[in-house]
Amino acid sequence: MKQGQNEICYTFFATLANPTRLAILEHLREGPMNVSGLADVLDQEQSMISHNLKLLERCSFIESEKRGKEKFVALNDEFINSLFSLIGEHFETNCDEENCPHRV
Repeated sequence: MKQGQNEICYTFFATLANPTRLAILEHLREGPMNVSGLADVLDQEQSMISHNLKLLERCSFIESEKRGKEKFVALNDEFINSLFSLIGEHFETNCDEENCPHRV
């Protein structure tokens, strides 16, 4: 790995390794939402959602757009769909029940 790449990889995976951020991504797979809508469906404070959105946007998992006074967020579809396809493929190929106790 190139120098500094470890830190980039750490930031990337640490951003995904959070239940709230994963829940945000899951809800955004259904379509764009505003921040208050995400706060409602996830039953969390809007400030906490905004904090997590900032981290997701920093890694280009999502894109945001201001519409009047509201901020709407959407998945970076091309990237996220490719990422989740790759994860799903790896999971199906390499994670059996014996080796992956968390497999459902």
